[in-house]
Amino acid sequence: MTTSDITVPDPTALAPRVLPEDAARATLIARLYDPAVGGPCVVALRGDRLADLTPGTPTVAELLDRPDAVELARHAPAERDFDLAEVLDATLAGHRDRPHLLAPGDLQVLKACGVTFVRSMVERVIEERAGGDRAGAAAVRARVLDALGGQLDDLVPGSAEAARVKEVLTVEGLWSQYLEVGIGPDAEVFTKAPVLSAVGLGAEIGIWSRSVWNNPEPELVLAVNSRGETVGATLGNDVNLRDVEGRSALLLGKAKDNNASCAIGPFLRLFDDAFTLDDARGLDITLDITGPDGFHLEAVSSLAEISRDPLDLVRQTMGRLHQYPDGVLLFTGTMFAPTQDRDTPGEGFTHHLGDLVRISTPRLGTLANVVAHAEDAPPWTFGIRALMANLAERGLLR
Repeated sequence: MTTSDITVPDPTALAPRVLPEDAARATLIARLYDPAVGGPCVVALRGDRLADLTPGTPTVAELLDRPDAVELARHAPAERDFDLAEVLDATLAGHRDRPHLLAPGDLQVLKACGVTFVRSMVERVIEERAGGDRAGAAAVRARVLDALGGQLDDLVPGSAEAARVKEVLTVEGLWSQYLEVGIGPDAEVFTKAPVLSAVGLGAEIGIWSRSVWNNPEPELVLAVNSRGETVGATLGNDVNLRDVEGRSALLLGKAKDNNASCAIGPFLRLFDDAFTLDDARGLDITLDITGPDGFHLEAVSSLAEISRDPLDLVRQTMGRLHQYPDGVLLFTGTMFAPTQDRDTPGEGFTHHLGDLVRISTPRLGTLANVVAHAEDAPPWTFGIRALMANLAERGLLR
């Protein structure tokens, strides 16, 4: 199968599930590309319309820095708006000549935390021990799980008990750099992708054509403003190449940062009286994969099982040690560790071209994308210079 064979989902079937179930009460902002102005617009959902906030806040980063961001999103005057149904139809059907949604962040740095769930931590150890060879993963998995003996279920990273587990695993010859960041004092925090490179709802997501063992990573993504305040949340897919990272952790950049390998959306939900950080802490995120070969996989990642609190991840990302004047979109990690066989018994899951990947939770909606080779997905061409030039041309820079 080639990229030209890949089709996006029928928008009439998927569109109703894009929005949160309580969208009428939610404060939802997004970015859309408007061909009429040749660039992005910052918009807020109001009923069945998307109000254009760009004249007052030309970037999402600026909006999130406003102490009145929720009030502005809900009530700021808008000289024009867009029909939600038409925008979703264009977004999901791939009509890039019409207004369509983009990833909801812009100038924020795209950061990610890894190994924040015990289950995914074990799978990272397996990748490393198997040397990126999925055929040997089953045997390694059995040995690792036998050695762990369930000791990690309630382990607090950085605790005295975590140090004792480290000693046991070292004696067994199973200590790993992944266990270090999974149960040690310091979280793994890395740059997922360049600023402005994330794709949004309906876009193709990219895997390297050389990869034969890869998977999606459904995650909660936190929006953090320049002051380090966590002000909202959305969904993300931290696409991963397991065979590449398994060969060497030093290949993390190659495994994680490729064309179209970072998806975020569909909307950014601001924290308000109807949806708080505590609500986000309790979310169950569902992953649904439907393949062109008839394959189907469904799994749930529960934020209640995360090993490190989301605010601890924010503190380890941003503070006196490191500042981000345009804010951060922070992937918080996943417990999804796909072991269901797809092609060959014992070799687990890997993507096929044309897989429809849906990441959803009732309070944030659905992020849906189709798998393509990174080399064949639409190239990323609209960077920071292009954004600044476009906003200047529109008279929006102050």
